[in-house]
Amino acid sequence: MPNYFEKLNFRYPFYTLLLISVIQFGVIMFFQWQIGLASFLLLGIVIYFYMKVEQTAKKEMETYISTLSYRLKKVGEEALMEMPIGIMLYNDDYQIEWTNPFLASCFHEETLVGRSLYDVGENLIPLLKQDVETEVVPLHDRKYKVVIKKAERLIYFFDVTEQTQIEKQYEEERTVLGIIFLDNYDEVTQGMDDQTKSAINSQVTSIINKWATENGVFLKRTSMERFIVVLNEQILVQLEKNKFTILDEVREQTAKQSMPLTLSVGIGTGVPSLPELGHLAQSSLDLALGRGGDQVAIKQTNGKVRFYGGKTNPMEKRTRVRARVISHALKELIHESDKVIIMGHRYPDMDAIGAAIGIAKVAELNQKDSFIVLNQNEIDAGIQRLLSELKSHDELWEKIISPEEALDMATNDTLLVVVDTHKPSLVIEEKLLNKIEDVVVIDHHRRGEDFIEDPLLVYMEPYASSTAELVTELLQYQPKRLKITMLEATALLAGIIVDTKSFTVRTGSRTFDAASYLRSQGADTILVQKLLKENLDRFVKRAKLIESAYLYQDGIVIAKGNPEDFFDQVMIAQAADTLLAMSDINTSFVIAHRTGDQVSISARSLGDINVQVVMEMLEGGGHLTNAATQLSMTIDEAEEKLKEAIREYLQGGTKE
Repeated sequence: MPNYFEKLNFRYPFYTLLLISVIQFGVIMFFQWQIGLASFLLLGIVIYFYMKVEQTAKKEMETYISTLSYRLKKVGEEALMEMPIGIMLYNDDYQIEWTNPFLASCFHEETLVGRSLYDVGENLIPLLKQDVETEVVPLHDRKYKVVIKKAERLIYFFDVTEQTQIEKQYEEERTVLGIIFLDNYDEVTQGMDDQTKSAINSQVTSIINKWATENGVFLKRTSMERFIVVLNEQILVQLEKNKFTILDEVREQTAKQSMPLTLSVGIGTGVPSLPELGHLAQSSLDLALGRGGDQVAIKQTNGKVRFYGGKTNPMEKRTRVRARVISHALKELIHESDKVIIMGHRYPDMDAIGAAIGIAKVAELNQKDSFIVLNQNEIDAGIQRLLSELKSHDELWEKIISPEEALDMATNDTLLVVVDTHKPSLVIEEKLLNKIEDVVVIDHHRRGEDFIEDPLLVYMEPYASSTAELVTELLQYQPKRLKITMLEATALLAGIIVDTKSFTVRTGSRTFDAASYLRSQGADTILVQKLLKENLDRFVKRAKLIESAYLYQDGIVIAKGNPEDFFDQVMIAQAADTLLAMSDINTSFVIAHRTGDQVSISARSLGDINVQVVMEMLEGGGHLTNAATQLSMTIDEAEEKLKEAIREYLQGGTKE
């Protein structure tokens, strides 16, 4: 073929040369007619042969083009009819107008023409209505990638069954790393003789080894209280379906011998990098331990965390050594700052205010100015009564400032202490967190994934009854330059009493030690009762809220306030506490309006249900037996969300 094109390409230069030759031969003939005539004859022969070659080349070109067109047409028809790609044309009524034979064979039909798309695959119609261009859909036990051309009413079907199977296999076989930690091994085995310690070690190791073997998990013990596990995503999914029964098995088997051990498990998943998986596993374990232990935390790179377990109250594990170390570290940070600003959570309770007053005293003992951030529009009657008492004590009242004042006085050297919360979204003024670089967090709630970023010091003890208890212990290791005043001690004691429901829940020996210390410093129990009193109207209003309660499931009761009425957080919490005191009730939820479209839910339990996990599903948190959340929606919508969260919890597999 290139020879033909070369001949044709020389056509116009040949005629130009011919014209020049004719002129030259004409001149020669004028002078020598014999030579000129011979030249003309020779030129005629050349022209004749050239025309013959050109005519032959043209015919061959026409033949070639004709053959090529036929072949292209035939290949196109064969490709359309026989290539392993489904092609379908449909009309405006979603009726099939034409398909290639391959597509019909995929559906085991001779023809699909005239059929409705609903008959072929009912999941195709929604894709067409949603303007989806590409999607993978299951059809007749196969998976197809459909490419939709709406303008042409054309659909291509690419069989990707094997590809999706390979992708699924890859996902299922991805490596997962985990760390198992015996939460209270040191506490349980302390004082045991070697024989007893060896027996319990053998029992726990046997239980965990059996669980690992049954589930195809590689297990390696790295210390007396730590194991490393290696598994894959498929095994992890199965373990999640079973809700990590190893937690219950270890707890129950060891409890039979009056030596209850609990496990915490941190798991890293979702990335191919082994170092990153290890980091995620350790981070998950820290999160599980920070929430009180006896649970599994599964952390992914996108920040999402899934929790399982958490069925037992956290055991008291903190030591006075740790309290002393934290107290000294706090003292150093205060010395390096120009002032201390203390902030609790929005709508603060007595624990948050009492802890804030305690930290203000710590700053005073270290000869630094301190200020307590408080939004006067977000306080209840009890806090209002405490503020009335503070007004008669100028040195304390002058420390109360608004969020705006705090923002104005904050400098690069200011220390911010956040008490009774660790979630940025719950603090009184989130802008302070962004403005002040040096932050300390003191809290007694179980740690959630939403956490203040890069704090200098964290003192989180879910084993404590209240933040006021933690602050009271910190106070005991500060310089004794000044005595704690009666009102300061009373505010701290009120915080402990409120969070322990007068020492009836979440109360450990350290709680009574802290209360005893405060009492020795002049805390007035009569004043505490006055601060916590309520008037008759509030009592009646709370009674009406309790009256709306109904039994949702066995042992679970839900109360819902009138949508037209508004309640403060304390009243909602008190209603939940009252319901929990009723017979045959182990869990209570109270839903009521706070302000505007803000709905609050308070949850209480006797420990059978982890209400913290239920509230975390609704962007809240708290403790196993005491938790809450706030939602921006109607009461009816909040009720449905709560029921859905309860059902999900009871079915297992809690997520954040």
